[in-house]
Amino acid sequence: MSILAFRGPGAAVFLLPEGLSKNEADLPAQCAPAQAQARFPCAHVHPCRPPDPEAPPVEGPEAALRLTATAVQRRNRLSRSRDFDAVYRHGRSVSTRFLVLYWFPRDDQGEPRLGIAVPKGAGSAVERNRVKRRLREAWRERLGQVPAGRDYVLIARPALGESLARHDAAWLGERVDDVLGKAAA
Repeated sequence: MSILAFRGPGAAVFLLPEGLSKNEADLPAQCAPAQAQARFPCAHVHPCRPPDPEAPPVEGPEAALRLTATAVQRRNRLSRSRDFDAVYRHGRSVSTRFLVLYWFPRDDQGEPRLGIAVPKGAGSAVERNRVKRRLREAWRERLGQVPAGRDYVLIARPALGESLARHDAAWLGERVDDVLGKAAA
């Protein structure tokens, strides 16, 4: 058991049982000297803004960055469970090593609609979403070749996710062309 004793304003001493060194008992009680803190600008201050708040801008406003409307539009997608079920139950199907395509003719002759399904065996949610995005892009490039008035469901097999890591968009386009060619025959 040790006892704490003060030896003036600068140091404190622990009185220790015999056998321990006195050097181990001296503890300095002085604080480190205060230093000026570095000045950082506020988070809301723009570093390149002119110091005069009423100064006119040097250039006009920047053009907004937007994606073009060439992506597969929402109206061209299957999103409701009953639409997927109708294609599965009443439609026809073809398959390849990496993809399964179901299709079902609709009553109207509108644009083709696509639903994409990627099973959990294809990887984590990030990997499955990556497969969906790449399939959607490959489908968009071939939208002019796809017959109108049909609903399609494209199912990726688990091996597709692993293969996409090693291949590019052209390879995936060939796989989509294979399954579309089988469906047209």
